[in-house]
Amino acid sequence: MSEGILSKIRVVEWSGGHACAYAGLLLAESGADVVLIEGDESGPRHNLASFAVWDRSKRRLKRNCETPEGMEMLHDLLSEADILLTDITPSERNRLGLCSHIIKHRHPQLIVTEIGGWPAGHTLEDVPVDDTLVLAEAGLMDEQAGVREGPIYLRFPLGSWGSAYLAAIGTVARLIQRARGKGIGGVSTSLVQGALAPSAMLWRTAEKATPAFKNSMGKSIRSPQFECGDGVWIHIKSTPDHAPLMHAALQELGAERIAQLNAEEKGDHICPNWGANKHIFKTRPSKVWLEDLWSADVAVQPDVPMGHIYSDAQARLNGYVIEFEDPIFGKTWQPGAPVSIEPPMRACRPASSASPWRDEDWSSEAGKSHIACPPDAALDLPLKGVKVADFGAFLAGPFATMMLSDLGADVVKVEGLTGDPLRPNDGAFFGCQRGKRSLAVNLKHETAADIIKRLTKWADIVHHNIRLPAAHRLGIDYMKLSAINPDLIYCHVSAYGPKGPRKDWPGYDQLFQAQTGWEFEGAGKGNQPMWHRFGMMDHQCALASLFGTLLGLYHRDNGHGGQAVGASLLGAGLMTVSETIMLEDGSLTPYPVLDQQQMGVSPTRRLYSCKDGWVAFASDMPEAWESLQHHTDETSVRGVEHYLQGLSVVDALALAGHCEIPAAEARTDNRDRFFEDPANLDRGLVARFNQSKFGQVEMVGSFWLFDGQPALPQHGVPDLGEHTVLCLEELGFSQIEIRNLCRDKIVADLRNEVAE
Repeated sequence: MSEGILSKIRVVEWSGGHACAYAGLLLAESGADVVLIEGDESGPRHNLASFAVWDRSKRRLKRNCETPEGMEMLHDLLSEADILLTDITPSERNRLGLCSHIIKHRHPQLIVTEIGGWPAGHTLEDVPVDDTLVLAEAGLMDEQAGVREGPIYLRFPLGSWGSAYLAAIGTVARLIQRARGKGIGGVSTSLVQGALAPSAMLWRTAEKATPAFKNSMGKSIRSPQFECGDGVWIHIKSTPDHAPLMHAALQELGAERIAQLNAEEKGDHICPNWGANKHIFKTRPSKVWLEDLWSADVAVQPDVPMGHIYSDAQARLNGYVIEFEDPIFGKTWQPGAPVSIEPPMRACRPASSASPWRDEDWSSEAGKSHIACPPDAALDLPLKGVKVADFGAFLAGPFATMMLSDLGADVVKVEGLTGDPLRPNDGAFFGCQRGKRSLAVNLKHETAADIIKRLTKWADIVHHNIRLPAAHRLGIDYMKLSAINPDLIYCHVSAYGPKGPRKDWPGYDQLFQAQTGWEFEGAGKGNQPMWHRFGMMDHQCALASLFGTLLGLYHRDNGHGGQAVGASLLGAGLMTVSETIMLEDGSLTPYPVLDQQQMGVSPTRRLYSCKDGWVAFASDMPEAWESLQHHTDETSVRGVEHYLQGLSVVDALALAGHCEIPAAEARTDNRDRFFEDPANLDRGLVARFNQSKFGQVEMVGSFWLFDGQPALPQHGVPDLGEHTVLCLEELGFSQIEIRNLCRDKIVADLRNEVAE
């Protein structure tokens, strides 16, 4: 069996939370030797099935870093490591004598990757690394419409899943930079930056904002979900009216009855006969409807509870679900690698297996990194000089390439003469396109083949999410492009993975929120399944594809040639189900369940209403509830709710402090305050740039800090065809050739950059 791509890389993981653990898993299952420093054996790592997944493939070292001996042992480890991955807060590390400048002084070879609740250097940098606190403080719990007024508890840990990928991506980007002899530097991210990634299409302002810019993806957005005759809800993302059963049922209703039903429930571009569809879907069970809709190529999935996806045949066929023997849980079904690459990511040992660290393990030269790089500071963004051709559209592809631009790459967005289909949705489009150059070309025209050929020779990376049959027709499949450029890293983003009967099916974020169970679980007990407008399955897929792309680039840079890599909505979405795993008898390990009012999952991990706002409590300790009962003289959740309703937010936070419960204000209508906050501006959490149509634009900013400097977009969102002439000139086309291409409508120069 071949070694993993990162097989010569040594990682010390010193962490306690979800995000850092999953980032460590990504590195470990890419081949890195990850040693997990752990102290308290009674902590959640030993009690939760989620850590049976997130701590897979690592080795464990039991040491107490609170003692001088333990800290010196940690320094010994770090002296032989390539990477320190940690979510220990800056104040805690300072208390232990391991502040950033000491690490840099003693271990200049080390890439330090940090995950905080808020960015390093922010006024909130020492807030516990906890999704409940961060999402509340940032105001993101108020960005989802729920069953009642006010913020709702976001059951999906938006910050942790985002920042885990950001940390792993930033780390591999630094490894690429180091391997190219461009110096060594650190990288930091945070839960708030992980949560802001999918919020980039929701939060924006503009000097000359259009209604489409202001209102796209608003809180009141309606989601096409319908209840079937068996009580199961299904989520549709393409028009169902041509499916045989639906078509026949509409014919039977007749025009007058359809109009009557549609008057009660107005339609939209997906379901123009919404009211009639709603009526008809209740006449048959979900299984019948799914078979009918799938046969007609309608994009649809059922809303199911968490964990059902472990039995999905497509997921198992693609290795997104793996059978894994765990010493505690026995035979289990767990999420597999979300990325396809060679050599493959793979799980190599259970989290709780006896694979202890031995003092001699890093004493041999055989384990040392094969990279020889002087410990000079890395002065540029890590991907400066990397060239990317982005053929993607909508979100799951283009968001990954936007992140490549943020990391310093030169990204050329190749789009049709009428533009990316997402362009009319200004707000969502801005959330995944900044920092790119736009080349508008009719890829269906035979003359475009020469443009594709030259672009492929120019590029290090080609990235897209076009369905593969269409990619073959356009001449941008891997076989054709790799023949032009054998060193190319070619990343394809699919819906259901590269194998199986659904490999070429269309896919959308909504379908995978439904299939993974998040629409069901995020809605709360007994409520209609709820689509999260953050679109986090698209973003998880994009981040997974970016991680795989950078692994491929790192592997190529180390002499192994180009290759095709891939990620999918199904694979990335399935990993987020790892809060629970399936046991041999088909049952699931326990996981938190959101209450009907969408307040929280326990008395001390939930929202509470106060007389002048909201607070979020965030403790999983049994004694926290006992303390809260004691201080309020109330014995029930309802009683505590009533008590807190009489307090101000300030007093409620003081009460939480007395009870030793971490807490934060759950801010509402917070976008503008967030954009104006000096601490957020200082840490680059807000990006500002000028754009021809909208004037000055503000949007979500940096997702990483590299040695304390925010990685902000190099320029704004491009107009369609804004850089067509410049790109063609760089590809070697003459002015006469460019004029002819424009004249023949093979390319579009919509900024009139060609002189008449």
